[in-house]
Amino acid sequence: MPSRPPLAGVRVLDFTALLPGAMCTLYLADLGADVIKVEPPVTGEAARGPAGTPPGGIFHVTNRNKRSITLDLKNPEQNAQARRLIAESDVMVESFRPGVMARLGLDYATMAALNPRLVYCSITGYGQQGPMADKAGHDINYQAMAGVAAQNVVDGSRPSPGGSPWADLAGGGLSAALGIMTALFDATRTGQGRHVDIAMTDCVMALNVAALSSKMMFGGGQPEPGRDILSGGLPCYGTYTTADGRHLAFGALEHKFWHAFCQAVERPDLERRGWDMGPRRDAAVEEIAALVRARTFAEWTALLGGVDACITPVLTLDESLDAGRERGMVIDVSGGGATTTQYAQPIRMTDYAFSIALPPPVLGEHNDQILAPAG
Repeated sequence: MPSRPPLAGVRVLDFTALLPGAMCTLYLADLGADVIKVEPPVTGEAARGPAGTPPGGIFHVTNRNKRSITLDLKNPEQNAQARRLIAESDVMVESFRPGVMARLGLDYATMAALNPRLVYCSITGYGQQGPMADKAGHDINYQAMAGVAAQNVVDGSRPSPGGSPWADLAGGGLSAALGIMTALFDATRTGQGRHVDIAMTDCVMALNVAALSSKMMFGGGQPEPGRDILSGGLPCYGTYTTADGRHLAFGALEHKFWHAFCQAVERPDLERRGWDMGPRRDAAVEEIAALVRARTFAEWTALLGGVDACITPVLTLDESLDAGRERGMVIDVSGGGATTTQYAQPIRMTDYAFSIALPPPVLGEHNDQILAPAG
């Protein structure tokens, strides 16, 4: 059956740089939207790296299925070209600090007067208003301000943003895509667009529900870092080290799963210990840790492979890529003078098959194709 990309016919102008905006528009592009990256001449957007060098890995893995044009927005003639393109587009995404687009004459109020159905999305660290609005920041700052980093503590270590920039990816990328899609759906019904204000700190804070629920559960007290229910507070939910230094992830929250594990290792005495908290928690964790240390990673994988206990090996990146290829989630993409390993579009639906129509674009590759009709 032919694929019908659900966003076919939707034009998106992408004025963003670096990771959050690129992830947002990657989702839109993979689902069929015509995403046009608007980049500064000569240098391109920051993710490309220094001028004259091959684009960085982040650029390659987040900019397939997009076209690239170059415009100097401070140049009156090129600014006018941007306005003409915006007037013909469905969505516009920008990630400048508040006030920059207004100084360029490309703010929402001005653009909405040209194109009332325009969905205009602004991605910033701290939002369009408020005491932090003009502050610079990166993912670690947004997680810190949202109370997320303080909870990312293991065994008394320092607060950490974790291994992935979640404020950028989920706070900026996915939240922006959701906001855009919601406003776009409404615009198709009413003909009226909206300004979508995405503050990455707000969005990642809204995802910090595990810590908030722990605070409520324990009478409103401050959750101890690394001891929330889902971050190490329960013996049955956490990671343990094997005899050869690898790790297992235990997610046996429900009794039936913990029971299955205890049966598999012939330790029925541990059945009541999986949910020990407070002073008893440490003793239970050490007992389980000693049990896991008695076998190698391969031995545990063989023993628990057929046990429905929500216990899995902690895979390395290379191991996860091998596993992802089996489901078609890991692909190789050629373009821009390089072949890169990338993740496929994870959203699957009927009558739509993800495909790569365009490799990551060369800077300004589509200037003639797009800007000539715009004058």
